[in-house]
Amino acid sequence: MPKMKTKSSAKKRFKVTATGRIVAAQAGKRHGMIKRTKKFIRNARGTTTLCAADEAIVKTYMPYHR
Repeated sequence: MPKMKTKSSAKKRFKVTATGRIVAAQAGKRHGMIKRTKKFIRNARGTTTLCAADEAIVKTYMPYHR
């Protein structure tokens, strides 16, 4: 049986933690920072873990990272 393919876009954007959660960059920080509040910019720093529903979708894209 052939190997399953990993989505290249997913492996570039997501990382899997040791406990199996998915870590992704914060959304909404590419452009338009003038209209965002300082609190939003501060809270959107770094990375975040995805919710369970999104996590299930992303895990199907990376079959060998379970």
